[in-house]
Amino acid sequence: MRHHAISRKDIYGLCADPSADDGVGPHAGLRQPSMVRQPHGQSRAGLDRKAIQLCHQVAETLEEVLAECGDAVLQDLRVVDVEPAPDASRLLVTVAPDGVLEDRQDRVRVHEHLVRAAGHLRSEVASAITRKRAPVLVYRLTMSEC
Repeated sequence: MRHHAISRKDIYGLCADPSADDGVGPHAGLRQPSMVRQPHGQSRAGLDRKAIQLCHQVAETLEEVLAECGDAVLQDLRVVDVEPAPDASRLLVTVAPDGVLEDRQDRVRVHEHLVRAAGHLRSEVASAITRKRAPVLVYRLTMSEC
């Protein structure tokens, strides 16, 4: 079957008042890059909806897994933010302790527990999402909510 393209000459012949956007689809030009506000005030320009959905799903999964974890240090963590770093194949997970970490040794101890549990956390995320490959999770410890 042959496609029949309508020429501009035919379009202008059918219009009483021809304009530059005649023959253009009705939805052309309506799409704009999505703007999503992050908790700490910066905007994410150009992130696609699927990456944002993935980050939200990973955050929920990690919250549940950390709460049910047998490690008391990890149980005291909460997920503050998850964002693509630089894309959805690698996610930056920002976590914060419920209590106050008194010194550098406490922070190092929390980081060591996260490193030890990284494989388990990633496998739990992989089972919760429907993707061909599970994203790599990189953790950042913060002392307060962003």
